[in-house]
Amino acid sequence: MSRTRQLWLAATVGLVLLVAGCEQDDFAAGPDLNRRFNQIERLGNPLVSEVTFAKRNHGFHNTTGPSTDVANFRAELEGFVTGVGGRPAAVATTLSSVLLPDMLIVQTDKAGSTAGWLSWALAAGYGGRKLADDVVDAGLMAIFGPLLSPVNVSPGLTTDNVNANDKQFGTTFPYLAEPTR
Repeated sequence: MSRTRQLWLAATVGLVLLVAGCEQDDFAAGPDLNRRFNQIERLGNPLVSEVTFAKRNHGFHNTTGPSTDVANFRAELEGFVTGVGGRPAAVATTLSSVLLPDMLIVQTDKAGSTAGWLSWALAAGYGGRKLADDVVDAGLMAIFGPLLSPVNVSPGLTTDNVNANDKQFGTTFPYLAEPTR
């Protein structure tokens, strides 16, 4: 068989396979609703489950959805803020209404300059967070510091003592710099 004929035969077979593959319209019926996914972890807001929930409840939190958070975790979160944090009940109520359900709120109708963790609830911003936001310190300030109330301020618990990034963020996606080795 000549080289030209071999190439022609290979191209024909490839074209037939390609057309046959295109005949199957996997997307015509929509997504496969029978697929199941296992949720491993969910952390919308930092410190919510990792700090305010008992360790024994982390698995339960991870396997439930945000729609059940207020019913399942409000008492525990408020109990942490008043008990461990020593804060007034009003602060606990404010924090539970802001942190539950445990998900990020993004309002695209707000100016990008108003983005910041907790800003959607506390400063009329939107709840996305900037890469440079120190969300752990902001959360600690809300729970233990003077952010919401000067009562029982615990200055030793208002920072994780992690400073700014060691490298600048990029100006294009994915924005994160290569890690320092």
